[in-house]
Amino acid sequence: MSGRGRKAVLPPAGHRAEPPLAPGGLVVTVTNKGGYTKEFDFAELQVAAPLQHSLARAFATQARGWTSHKTANNNWIKLGLFARFLSGLDSPPEDLNGLTVATMQRWRARNIATNTGRHTLSVIRTLLATDSRLGTGPVAEELARRIPKPVPSKQSYKGDQRERMVLTAQRQFRSALLRIGENTRLLNSWRAGDVAEGSRDWRIGEILDRVARTGDVPRTVGPSGQPFVTNAKLLGGSNVENTWGRLFLTGGELTALAVLLTDRFGWNLYAYSRMPVPTAMPSAGETTSVTYQVQVEKRRAGRGRWFSTENITDSGADSAGRLITQALEATAHARELVNRLKPGTDLLMAARSFRSEQKHSDLDRPAPVGAIFFGISEDMAKGWARGHQLGGSPFQRSRRTTVTSEGRPLQHTQGTHESTYVLPDLEVQRASRSVFEAGAREALEQAKATVTFAGKITEAADPGHQATATVDCEDEETSPWPAPAGGCGADFLLCLGCPNAHVHPGHHARLAHLHEQILSLHSALEEGRFQERWGDHLLRLESLRDKVGLATWTAALSRVTDTDRTIVQFLLKEDLVL
Repeated sequence: MSGRGRKAVLPPAGHRAEPPLAPGGLVVTVTNKGGYTKEFDFAELQVAAPLQHSLARAFATQARGWTSHKTANNNWIKLGLFARFLSGLDSPPEDLNGLTVATMQRWRARNIATNTGRHTLSVIRTLLATDSRLGTGPVAEELARRIPKPVPSKQSYKGDQRERMVLTAQRQFRSALLRIGENTRLLNSWRAGDVAEGSRDWRIGEILDRVARTGDVPRTVGPSGQPFVTNAKLLGGSNVENTWGRLFLTGGELTALAVLLTDRFGWNLYAYSRMPVPTAMPSAGETTSVTYQVQVEKRRAGRGRWFSTENITDSGADSAGRLITQALEATAHARELVNRLKPGTDLLMAARSFRSEQKHSDLDRPAPVGAIFFGISEDMAKGWARGHQLGGSPFQRSRRTTVTSEGRPLQHTQGTHESTYVLPDLEVQRASRSVFEAGAREALEQAKATVTFAGKITEAADPGHQATATVDCEDEETSPWPAPAGGCGADFLLCLGCPNAHVHPGHHARLAHLHEQILSLHSALEEGRFQERWGDHLLRLESLRDKVGLATWTAALSRVTDTDRTIVQFLLKEDLVL
């Protein structure tokens, strides 16, 4: 099935896919998703012929899973670096079985320190792993060594940086949207016959009709052979905004729209080149809103998972779907022109080039149709940012900002969301400090409350309180550990952690003796087992000791009775329960 749910066209009967590796063994042909081919000649590598053939076979094996020339080019560049490294050795290997552990360690040391180098190591390891001669042995073990993940070099925008980027894109796109909207209304009125014939608006409407049908205004060729705008005075000038720009976005304006879409939805730059026109349907139970189904391409997800569908609703000026509505309005004339020239084309992000015809140089993107091109290239993104003094391409940083602010994965897995976007991001780390600090303080307070004597210290017993094995209880009905049938369900040692507990001098001797006996268990039990069973009780007794005073606590040991010793023995054996 295609990305839009239509049945794919079957190949002709007897069709066989050509193998990537040419019969000579040195030229590898990579076919991208659009069906375009690109050749890579391994005879260009300055290494021995057997090694050229081995590298070509490894490259061809990997190429079977590639769908873009960009991926192939990236691998070719890394392979060229590896070939130059090998050719620069004192004794270059004749073939892959001539690689040594020392050679691969030297290659690793050269690249391991940088993000680019780590990526190069990963690419070369993947390519070499396809050769059976490197499947086992010392060199295979060296190749299998862990390569640290690249540290993300792009960080999310700070608040003022993001605001400046968004405002710049909003101003540019809104200006274009108003311009196209105004001229579209005039064109529609002209086509409906609502404009007085012969008037200035009528004459402009006639030109707009030509622009919509052909993509350009009328032009006259001058004596020098250079064309010029025929009706420049009527249109108010010969610049883009007064001529074909009345109905079409420029490349910069399309880039501004893509910047806004990425800021809002976190879409990748490469998704815009093949983004289909969203389908619209009325929202359930609503008459004034519309929900768009937008298909987003996820090239790295692998075959069969290239597209995900997002439902986005336009319910008003501040809703997320309003930007989709505006994108449809701004690109409507470009898309209509494309469908006249090449029926069946169904791409949203369309703009007019400054040239009437364009060479299709980036074969990973859809081919232009006449003067209309699709999507945003990396050069367009960088040029847009430079033109507005915004630094480098805004898309990676904007996407990262949106993903981290949303706090959930967008077109990627939970693992990628956490490891690639959230944890390495400096803005997330800065924003999290106060949260971590508050959490640590809360945990500390909870820990203190767990191991601190929680009752009250009094000078004398209260006749209204009930005596327990360790303390006097003020009200067992309000115990933190209620029993199913009512009353308190805690054992007597937990009384030390209950706010209803009261300790007076009559308790000191028994509790001091209990403390002494628990300490004696410490040396007899394994540390983990002791802490699990007696650690909290010991800390509560020491908290009580600190509140009573060490001198009073020590003196109480001389008053320990046989009854105190018997009760403490029952407590330690866990024979004394409620």
